[in-house]
Amino acid sequence: MDSGVNLTNVVVLGSTGSVGRSALSVIEHDGGSRLGVHGLGAHTSWEALVDQARAYRPRYITLTDPQAAACVNGQLRGTGVEVLSGPDGLIKMVQDAQTDRVLSAIVGAAGLQSTWAALEAGKIVALANKETLVVAGPLVMDLARQRGGSILPVDSEHSAIFQALRAGQDREVRRVILTSSGGPFRGRSRRELADVTAEEAMRHPTWRMGPKISVDSATLMNKALEVIEARWLFDLKPEQIEVVVHPESIVHSMVEFVDGSVIAQLSPPDMRLPIQYALTYPDRVAGGCPLLDLTKAFSLTFEPPDRETFPCLELGFEVMRRGGTAGAALNAANEAAVARFLAGEIGFLDLARACRAALDNHTFNPRPTLDELWVVDAWARQEVRRWRS
Repeated sequence: MDSGVNLTNVVVLGSTGSVGRSALSVIEHDGGSRLGVHGLGAHTSWEALVDQARAYRPRYITLTDPQAAACVNGQLRGTGVEVLSGPDGLIKMVQDAQTDRVLSAIVGAAGLQSTWAALEAGKIVALANKETLVVAGPLVMDLARQRGGSILPVDSEHSAIFQALRAGQDREVRRVILTSSGGPFRGRSRRELADVTAEEAMRHPTWRMGPKISVDSATLMNKALEVIEARWLFDLKPEQIEVVVHPESIVHSMVEFVDGSVIAQLSPPDMRLPIQYALTYPDRVAGGCPLLDLTKAFSLTFEPPDRETFPCLELGFEVMRRGGTAGAALNAANEAAVARFLAGEIGFLDLARACRAALDNHTFNPRPTLDELWVVDAWARQEVRRWRS
C-alpha cells in the first residue's frame, strides 16, 4: 500500500511469525490513519504470505527460500504486488526510498543481514530480533550512528526499559532490571528437568511464541540474550544490568535511578503494545490491547532467578562481560542446540552444556569484523551439530 502524506510505510520482516502477525494486527487496527504495509517478508511460508499480500496489498513481498518463492508463481498477478526472492529481496524492500520503518522479526542470526541493510540506508528499525545485537552489538550500534538510522526495541522488556529511561538522564541511571516469567519450569530442580520433552518446554505460562523462542524461555537463554541486547542497545555497563523473576508478567522491566526511584512499565502481556509503540514513536496512540484494571485485587511477586538450575542465564552475563566474538559463538551454538533438542537428538539439560562447550572452545577475538563474526557463527553451529554429551 503506497503511503499518503503522513502515512508511515512499514516493512515487516518475518511477517508470518507470531511477532509479524501481531504487527499486522497493530497496522490493521490503525485503519490507515498512521501506518501502512509497504513490504512483507518470510522464509518458506509462501501460502500465508500470499494471503497477507492479498489482505494488505504491500508494494513488495519477499520469500528468502527460492523454492517457496517459485510456488507463488503468478498468484498475485494483477494485484500490483512485486514478488522478490532471497536475501537480495529483503535488502531491496528495506532500502526502498519509500520505506520508513522496518520491523525486524526474523528469528535468529538470519535477521542480522536485513537489519544491517536497513540501518545502512538510515532507516528506523523496530527490532524484535535480539540476535542482531547479541551477535554484533557494537558494530550494529556504530552503523546506526554513522548512517543516521535508529533502533527502537520491540521486545517487551527492552521496550519497558526504553520507556522508563525517559524519566531521567543517562548519567542518572543506576541499573536496569529485566523481568522474567521464569518459564514453564520455574521452581523445578535439575533432576526434574532431565527428561522434559520439547512439547513441555514449549508450554510457556504467559506468552504464545514460536518453538525456538519458547525453548529459549524454558532454559532462560532468552533472558540471557536479552541481557546482552540491553548492554548494547542502551550503552550500559555490565554491572548495571540485573534480572528478576516475575511470574505474573505485568511489570515488563524497570529502571532504577541514582536517587533510589524505580520506574517500571506495567501492562497485560500483549506484544501488540510494544510493537505499536515502536511503530508510532515518539507518539502514543490508542490501540487494541487490553488495559490493566487496577481496581481489581491482584498481586505482583518478584524472586531471584535460579542460576544453578538454569545455567544459560549465567552464560548470558558472561558473554555480556566478554563482548567480542562471544555473543556470536553463544547465539549460534544455542540455535543449533535448540534445533537438535526439537528433533529429539539431545536432552533439555544438554542445551546449556553444548553452548558452554562452544563458548569455551571458540577462538575469542575482542574486536572482530562482521565477516569474522560470521566465521565464528558457522564454526559454532558445526561444533554443536557434532557435539555429544
